[in-house]
Amino acid sequence: MSVWGKIIGGVTGFMTGGPIGAVLGAAMGHAADSGAGRLAPGAADLTALLGSKEQLFAVSVVVLSAKLAKCDGPVKRAEIDAFKRMFRIPPENMAEVGQLFDQAREDAKGFEPFADRVGQAFADNPAMLEDVLAALFTIARADAALTRGEVAFLQRVQVGFGLDAAAWMRARDGHAARPAQEQGIDPYSVLGLPANASDEQLRATWRKLMRENHPDALLARGVTPEFAKRATDKVAEINNAWDRIKRERKL
Repeated sequence: MSVWGKIIGGVTGFMTGGPIGAVLGAAMGHAADSGAGRLAPGAADLTALLGSKEQLFAVSVVVLSAKLAKCDGPVKRAEIDAFKRMFRIPPENMAEVGQLFDQAREDAKGFEPFADRVGQAFADNPAMLEDVLAALFTIARADAALTRGEVAFLQRVQVGFGLDAAAWMRARDGHAARPAQEQGIDPYSVLGLPANASDEQLRATWRKLMRENHPDALLARGVTPEFAKRATDKVAEINNAWDRIKRERKL
C-alpha cells in the first residue's frame, strides 16, 4: 500500500457524521487570536492528531493545495490536474484524496496551521519544504498568471515553512521542474546566489544543496517515498547548474 493509502485510509476513519469531520475540524482550528501564526493553546497538535510525520505531510499538502486553488475563486480543473501531477496521487487512492481535497477547498481560510506544523516538523529538511513550495507555485499558475491573493497565500506558506528569500526565488522560478542547462535558465539563481559570488561560496552552497536534496537523506528525515522521488530531478538540476558555472569560470 502506498503512503497515500495508509494516510488517507486512516483519515477516512474519522468521516462518520460528515466528510472528514473530526480530523479536519480539529486540525483546522487555529490561533486566529494568537497573532503569532501558531496553533492556539488547547487546539489540536497536528502531528499527534494524525499520528506520524508522513501523515502530517500528506494531509497538509492536500489541504494547502486545495485552499490555494480556492483563494482566487472557484477551483479549476487545471489546478486539480496540477495537484495530481505534483504530488503523484496513485489512481487507487484518488477517491479518498479527492474527498479530503473537496472538503478543504470549501474556502481558502484555515491553511496557516498546516504550513506552520509542516515547517516545524521538517525544519531539518528545507530542501523538501522548498520543493513543496515550488509545487504550490505550479498549482497556482495552472489556470492563469499568479493573482495577488495567491502570492499572499504563498508568502504565508513560505513564512510557515521558515524558508529564506533565495528558496522563495528558486521555488517561484520553478527550477526544480526544469533542467538547468535549458537556455535562459540562470545557473546562479538555481543555487540561490548572485553571479558575483566567490568560487568558495558557490562550491559550499552546491555541497549544501546536494546534501539537503539527496533522496536517501530525505527519506531518512521522514518524507514520503513518492515525494522523495522528485528529489532526483532537483539533484540533477543543481549539478547541471554547478557544472555550467565551473565551465564558465574554468574551475
